[in-house]
Formats: sequence, structure tokens, C-alpha cells
Amino acid sequence: MEIVTFGSGCFWCTEAVFQQLKGVETVVSGYSGGHVENPSYEQVTTGRTGHAEVCQIQFDPGQISFEDILEVFFSTHDPTTLNRQGNDVGTQYRSAIFYHSEEQRETAERVKAELDKSGTWKNPIVTEIVPFEKFYQAEGYHQNYFRNNPNQGYCRMVIAPKLDKFEKVFKLKIRG
Repeated sequence: MEIVTFGSGCFWCTEAVFQQLKGVETVVSGYSGGHVENPSYEQVTTGRTGHAEVCQIQFDPGQISFEDILEVFFSTHDPTTLNRQGNDVGTQYRSAIFYHSEEQRETAERVKAELDKSGTWKNPIVTEIVPFEKFYQAEGYHQNYFRNNPNQGYCRMVIAPKLDKFEKVFKLKIRG
């Protein structure tokens, strides 16, 4: 098994996407990249702890490659907006790859550079690629949020449409 930690805006959206991928074993919502020990959601949302909302993803590289994981990561959020995803604004919503190995760093840097050169986005990718240091699991009510709250307003208006788009683009990589 391999682990990577991604920040791509609201962790509820990221979690809902990656839970559907073949080869992904676990997705845990939490916080990384900050300077406060054991931060709470309320602290992180102020933007003053330095943490990003993240998902720590454990996957089987025999079933899905890290490059495929990165393809989903870059395709399911806007990696060109600094500290913002949709209406979520602040450093806690930054686009970030917290790599767990030198191989992950090299692959992430290469994929990011290739995407920048491809012209997929009209603006440059601002995703930070930084070494993983610590992960703090988010409070229990944040785990499996979309699965547990599909009729909540944010889930219906933001996450469900994102999942519909994801399922169309990545239908061959979704669990059966």
C-alpha cells in the first residue's frame, strides 16, 4: 500500500471522489501543512493555523498507479486558483500535494510540469508540492460526509455535480 495526502479545496469533495476509485483502500479527511498541534475544524477554518483541508489516501499501486491518482487529483479541482476552490476561500483550501516519498515528489513535479505545458488550463498551475510532515484526522462528523449526508445542501449543490462529472470522465476507474 502507498499513501499520499492531497489538499484540493473542501475535503468533503475530495473524499467523495477518491472513495469511488478502484484501488483506493481508505480516504480519511483531515488537516496538514500547518503549525498548530491537533487543530480543530473551527481553528483551521479561520485560516490562521496554516493547515490545509486534506484527504489522506491509501491506495494499492498494483491496482492504480500514482500517475492515475494524480490525474484524478488535477482533474477534479482547479489547480490554478491560489487559496480558493469555488466559494471556499483561504489558505485552508489551497491546492497541495504532500508527498510521502521522493518518487512521489518526482512524479508529481513531472506531471504538474507536463500539464502546465499542455495548455489544459489557461493559467499556470499553483499546486504546491511539499513534503508530508503531519496529518491530523478531522472530527468524526467530517468522515464519509457525502455518504452520510447526501441530501445536505452543500452535498446536493456542490459535491453531487462534481461526482456526476467525475463518473463520466473516469467511468473505467470507478469501483464496480
